[in-house]
Amino acid sequence: EQWRAGVTIDSLKAEMDKALQFPGVSNAWTMPIRARIDMLATGIRTPVGVKVFGTDLGEMEKIARQIEATLRTVPGTSSAYAERVIGGYYLDIVPDREALGRYGLAIGDVQDVIATALGGQTVTTTVEGRERYGVTIRYPRDLRSNPQTIAKDVEVSLPGGGAVPLGEIAKVQLTRGATSIRTENGQLTTYIYVDINGRDLGGYVADAQKAVAATVKLPPGYSIGWSGQFEYLQRAEARMKIVVPVTLLIIFLLLFLNFRKLTETLIVMLSLPFALVGGVWLMWWLGFNISVAVAVGFIALAGVAAETGVVMLIYLEQALAEVRDKCARESRSLTRADLHQAIMLGAVERVRPKMMTVVAIMAGLVPILWSTGTGSEVMQRIAVPMIGGMMSSTVLTLVVIPAIYGLIKGWHLPTKFVSVSEDEMESVVIREAAE
Repeated sequence: EQWRAGVTIDSLKAEMDKALQFPGVSNAWTMPIRARIDMLATGIRTPVGVKVFGTDLGEMEKIARQIEATLRTVPGTSSAYAERVIGGYYLDIVPDREALGRYGLAIGDVQDVIATALGGQTVTTTVEGRERYGVTIRYPRDLRSNPQTIAKDVEVSLPGGGAVPLGEIAKVQLTRGATSIRTENGQLTTYIYVDINGRDLGGYVADAQKAVAATVKLPPGYSIGWSGQFEYLQRAEARMKIVVPVTLLIIFLLLFLNFRKLTETLIVMLSLPFALVGGVWLMWWLGFNISVAVAVGFIALAGVAAETGVVMLIYLEQALAEVRDKCARESRSLTRADLHQAIMLGAVERVRPKMMTVVAIMAGLVPILWSTGTGSEVMQRIAVPMIGGMMSSTVLTLVVIPAIYGLIKGWHLPTKFVSVSEDEMESVVIREAAE
């Protein structure tokens, strides 16, 4: 019944956050497979991660906590958690070299006793049929459970006989240290995990970087790196800066090879932004942000819009050629009225092919808007720019391109026809054909 009521991922996260809250623990809800892929690729399992690089773990944890507190104030942050690096307890046994010298002991003697008494040492192997088991001995748990007992009851044999308690020749104490030590690019690293909600990734990171730069002062030798899915965005933006210009250049080259005229090529290229307007409007209406999938949709839309523009210009050129031949037969020059008649004729002939193109593309893409299966989020962001763009492309092809074509072709044409001789008519036809 809940699913029929329209439960979404965001509502599930809200319910789980409400039901599961622990002091000092931050919730970050991710998809299992996606989290593992992100961990393998960047080491960060949340959409945004901050890496602190430095030389001292204690100072790095202090910086990480300051960044955590700052990020919690950035709009769109649903959770921010900095790793507690210095959070583990360790048993440190530090030999006293002066005391060892008085008793005639070496550091190796102390280390052998510690390894045997606390860690365990294999003294023999038991054979049970085909099975082999090592026999390891060490002190019982009661004698190695706390530093005081170890210092008092663990003894080191002296060279001349007798034994001395470990606490007499070494300092035994519990100390705090790093639970785990991360390294990256030859530097110590600690992570801050950040989960966001209701904001696009690029915009959030830009605001977060400004906030951290304004509030967190880094000591010399320490630096910050932004990671997580943001790394994918950076790599995608770098590739798009190459792919998009190359795509437009290829479209321009193909158009020029088709028309062999710069004027017609520029008409199609300059009209492409009008075709993309519909995709931008539909994205804004649905609340989608710019992403790699959206960029792919716009690239595909540019190709389709250029294709329909080419077909429209071909129809216009054919209609203009027919009208020009008619004017030649009537021994008069081409006028703006004739050009207008040719444009109307060519544009009308293009209505049915254009509508067939739009209907075919829309019939294939519109159902994606209602899909809810795996990968539907990506497919929707590819389809939305094309759906909205095809709507504006229809207006572009039937209205804008004919208007631009008429302005350019009618720039030097007279408003009224005049009679001319056959020689003059031949020169006019040659000049118009060259233009």
